[in-house]
Amino acid sequence: MSDRLSVLKTYKLYVGGKFPRSESGRVYEVQDGKGNWLANAPLSSRKDGRDAVVAARKAFGGWSGATAYNRGQVLYRVAEMLEGRREQFVREVAEAEGLSKTKAAAVVDAAIDRWVWYAGWTDKVGQVVGGANPVAGPYFNLSTPEPTGVVTVVAPQESSFLGLVSVIAPVVATGNTAVVIASEKSPLPALSLGEVLATSDVPGGVVNILSGRAAEIAPALAAHQDVNGIDLTGADAALAKELEIAAADNLKRVRRPQPVEDFTADPGTDRLTTFLETKTVWHPTGSLGASGSSY
Repeated sequence: MSDRLSVLKTYKLYVGGKFPRSESGRVYEVQDGKGNWLANAPLSSRKDGRDAVVAARKAFGGWSGATAYNRGQVLYRVAEMLEGRREQFVREVAEAEGLSKTKAAAVVDAAIDRWVWYAGWTDKVGQVVGGANPVAGPYFNLSTPEPTGVVTVVAPQESSFLGLVSVIAPVVATGNTAVVIASEKSPLPALSLGEVLATSDVPGGVVNILSGRAAEIAPALAAHQDVNGIDLTGADAALAKELEIAAADNLKRVRRPQPVEDFTADPGTDRLTTFLETKTVWHPTGSLGASGSSY
């Protein structure tokens, strides 16, 4: 018999590329589907949310200013790191969602594939939603997509990993930065994702992950004047209505929760375009030669 004690994992928030505890010092118990204790997770406060917004805003300029190709490379590196820690995520997803190891492995594989899929869209989405517009006059008229800014994401409550990846990846792939409120019931895969992001090439502050009660953290973020958009996927009907009203104060872009979210289905480009703005530029075409023909 070994007399060695197990080293229990301490889960922390992921804010600004660092791993702080909640400023309140609070934690709450995370249990599996059978009621067995898994870990203590930080119980984030509104102050933690404000700190995450500051970090996200600080990171926005560099992340949105990077080339789309570079963002794709960075996000693909995250998928590589997830693949290397596959077994850990299989175990955490199985415990979080009450799945068999085989089913949990399928979920993790789908999440990694989903991350790769969005990474591949970084330098293509502009060609799909942007382009040259025909106008009646001697002008070039070009429309290009630009990121909205800082986006708060209320992650799905039941799909702790595939759903989580499905809501985070499209936000950051298009150049936004994110403040994510993880599933209250099953936050551990999300907090472990923070460790993957920290050891990949994603700049600190691009993704910030909070655990705790969405009903406590989200209202302050929805009303925050430096948050530009909010994804309500993981909010229930009552909370979603409250957050949408608060978000209207500074005209945030809002993605409402859907009656049914099937994260195993083909995601399409809907989430990629939700938090994009369209910039349109007019430019004189000029003229060629004495005939005055334009180009």
